[in-house]
Amino acid sequence: MTTLEIKGDWNITKGKLKQKWATLTDDDLQYIEGKKDELVGRIQKRTGETREAVEHAIKGTSSCCN
Repeated sequence: MTTLEIKGDWNITKGKLKQKWATLTDDDLQYIEGKKDELVGRIQKRTGETREAVEHAIKGTSSCCN
């Protein structure tokens, strides 16, 4: 998988997460490899969802964060 493909997949994932939780911003969804826990925590804080719900939503939209 090329870097361009990975970036495209992540952009699709960000769009789907923003559709699910409209309160999320681009800053909330900045994903840096190795910082999955921080991303999940940001989404939890912004949406009030459980960790399990957030992880399920991320896995359901892309395979980027496994």
